[in-house]
Amino acid sequence: MERGLLQRGKLEAAREKIAGRPPAAPASPDLLDLLVAEGALDPVALCAALAEASGLPVVALGPQLIGAGLLASVPVSFARQHTVLPYARTGDVLHLAVADPFALDVVDHLAYVTGLRIAPALATAAEIRAAITRHHESRENLLSAAGSAPPDLAPEPVLTTEGPHEQEGEAGERDAPIIRLVHAIITEAVRQRASDIHLEPLARRFRVRYRIDGVLSEVDGPPKQLQPAVVSRLKIMANMSIAEKRVPQDGRIQLAAEGRSLDVRVSSLPTAHGESIVMRILDQAGLKLGLPELGLLPDDEAQLSRQLASPDGMVLVTGPTGAGKTTTLYACLHRLNQADRKIITVEDPVEYQLSGINQVPVNATTGLTFASALRAMLRQAPNTVMIGEIRDRETADIAINAALTGHQVFSTLHTNDAPSAVTRLIDIGAKPFLVAAALRASLAQRLVRKICVHCRRAHVPSVRELRALGLSAAQRAGAGFARGAGCAECQGTGYRGRLGIFEIFLVNDEIRSLIYENASASRLRGCARREGRLTLREDGVRKVLAGLTTIEEVLANTIGEETRESFNPPIA
Repeated sequence: MERGLLQRGKLEAAREKIAGRPPAAPASPDLLDLLVAEGALDPVALCAALAEASGLPVVALGPQLIGAGLLASVPVSFARQHTVLPYARTGDVLHLAVADPFALDVVDHLAYVTGLRIAPALATAAEIRAAITRHHESRENLLSAAGSAPPDLAPEPVLTTEGPHEQEGEAGERDAPIIRLVHAIITEAVRQRASDIHLEPLARRFRVRYRIDGVLSEVDGPPKQLQPAVVSRLKIMANMSIAEKRVPQDGRIQLAAEGRSLDVRVSSLPTAHGESIVMRILDQAGLKLGLPELGLLPDDEAQLSRQLASPDGMVLVTGPTGAGKTTTLYACLHRLNQADRKIITVEDPVEYQLSGINQVPVNATTGLTFASALRAMLRQAPNTVMIGEIRDRETADIAINAALTGHQVFSTLHTNDAPSAVTRLIDIGAKPFLVAAALRASLAQRLVRKICVHCRRAHVPSVRELRALGLSAAQRAGAGFARGAGCAECQGTGYRGRLGIFEIFLVNDEIRSLIYENASASRLRGCARREGRLTLREDGVRKVLAGLTTIEEVLANTIGEETRESFNPPIA
C-alpha cells in the first residue's frame, strides 16, 4: 500500500472474503493469493516488492526442462504444497524458486532432507505452479507411458504392425504404450537439446542417458521388464532386424519432433545384459550454420574463406571423435553449394541429407569403399569432393591426385593438432612431395561449452587459473572473464550450447619446403608459430578473454606447449 500497488478498499474486501476461515496475518500467502487472483495486486510488482523487502534475487523460470535428478530432490507433492521448485544446482548449493520469501521453515526442512545448502530466489506463484506442472508432467508422461504397459508384454504383436519410417504423429499408433514411451524418450531428448540418446541394459535396470553439450546426464528410464519391447520398437523404426540380437546393427529413423525435421542414426550393440542402443540426433537446422556460428573469430574466418575460394587443393579438418569435424565440413559445403558447382561427398555413413549435393554412402559389403567410391566420383567431373575420412594409403593417394588435377578436396583426419595432419598423411604412405603440392591448409578443432547467456556473471579468476593459461598482465587488463551462475535454462550447469576452438595451419612456400624434406611435426609447428599462427590453447584463451567460455573448459580440452611434445614426439 505504501508503494501504491494496492488500494485499501480492495484489501478490506479481500479480508472480508477470508473472514470465515481461521484468522490469518495480513501478509499471509492466502490473502496475497486472493488479491492476485482478483486482479487487485499485480503478481510481478508483488514479487519485486517482496524481493526488496527480503533481499532475495528474482529468478525467471524459462521453458527449458529441468533434469530428472534435480526434480527428484524435492517431491512434487511438497513442491506443489509450498509453491517451491528446484531449478539449478551448483556444487552443494541447491537453487530453489520460492513464492514466499518468509517461509524459512520450508527452506530449513529442505536443507535438512537434502543435505544441501538452499539458495532461495523469488518467482511469482503462478510461474512456479506452471513450471511444476510443465516439468513434472513431462516426467510423469514418460513414467506413465512405461507403467501403462503390462509387465509381460511381448514386443512382436505390438510392433510388427508398423512400417520402419512411419510418422510418429498418427493418432492410432500412439494408443500403444510402447510406442508412446519411445516417442516420449525421443521428444524429451529433443526438448533438452540432446545430441545423443543412450539406452543401456544393466543387470537390474534399463538406464537412459542424454548427452547435452557433450556431457551425459541420466534421466528416468522405463522398467527393466520393458527393455525387450523398447529395443524391438526402435529396431523396427530404424529398419533393423529384430530377430538378430547377436551382432551389431545400424539403422536410421526420420521423424518430426517439436516442430523440427530430424534424422536419428541408430546403433545397436549386444552386451551381457541385452542390446545397447545409441541414437544420434541429427538436426537439419545445424546444416545452415555459417562459419561465425561455428566459433570462428573474424581473422580465422577470413583465412578459411580464402581457402574455400581456391579452385583446387586439399583442406583437412582434424580432431578426435566428437570434435565437430563433420559439422565444419558441412558448413564449408553449404557456403560452396551453388548452382554452378558440382559437389560429391562419400561418407560412412551419410549423416545429413544436403539439398543439391550428391552424397555417396560407403557400403563395405558391396565393395564400395572410400577408395573405390572416390575413384568413381572423379569420373563424374566434380568441382568439389568431400571424403568423410582418409583412413588408408589408397584413399590418401587418390585424394591427393584429385587435389593435384584441379579438384577441391575436403576430408578429415584423427590427429591432435593441425601440423600433425602432414606427418599423418606421410605415415599412411603418401609421398612427401605430393603432400607438399596438394595440401593447402589443415584445421584442428575442439568443442567447448558456451557460458549460458541467461545466467552469465562476471568472474574474477584465481591466480592458479591465470597461471595455467599463461596470461600476461596486458591480456588480463581488458579481459571479460565470465561464468554461468546456473539457472533453469541451462539446468544449473552454467553452460548452454557449444562452440569450436580452432588451430589453422596454412601451407606456404617455407612450410612446403619442410614437408618436401619430410620434416617432423614439431618443426612444422615451429615454423607456423614464427608466422604468428595460434594453437588450440591460444584460440581458447581468446574466447575466455571474450567471455564466451570458461578457463576450465579450455584447460580440459587443450594441452599447453610444455606438454605438447609428449603427445607429438618428433619423428626420427
